[in-house]
Amino acid sequence: MDDWEQFISNRKYYITEKMIMKENNVQEQLKEAGIDILKCMQCGMCSGSCPSGRHTSLNVRRLIRHAIRSQDVLEDEELWMCTTCYNCQERCPRCIDIVDAILKIRSIAAHKGIILPEHKQVIKLLLEYGHAVPIDEANMKKREELGLERFPETVHKDIEALNEVKKLLNVCKLADIIDQ
Repeated sequence: MDDWEQFISNRKYYITEKMIMKENNVQEQLKEAGIDILKCMQCGMCSGSCPSGRHTSLNVRRLIRHAIRSQDVLEDEELWMCTTCYNCQERCPRCIDIVDAILKIRSIAAHKGIILPEHKQVIKLLLEYGHAVPIDEANMKKREELGLERFPETVHKDIEALNEVKKLLNVCKLADIIDQ
């Protein structure tokens, strides 16, 4: 093997190892996305302004601390309680992109197959019908009674559009998430 082949061989190994390390490190992936949660001083402004936290178990401050300290944040059900209203992010005195961090962590979790069963069900419905809540016979009948067309102006009505949505979802490998 000449010097060039050796260089390429070593470089491939280096890149692969580096990618594997980053793939397994939530904080590294956040940092790479330009999101610095390490600036958090745990003031609680985010939790105090969170409307979802008033009605669910979500505590944004605790979730960010969990993300700083542990990879286990991917398994935290609170991750899925955020409604992405951006109240926390708008009020953060350290200007941390909190919602962006939560969305990134969700993305990492989803790509590892770590999502709630309810979300898996929604994905199955999207893949089959192109809708998270497909129209059923009872709703079609109600629409007709109200003088509306049987199907709304969505992919329910247009098979070609439905096939395009399915193609897009397949390109995004959405089925892989529910198969994990």
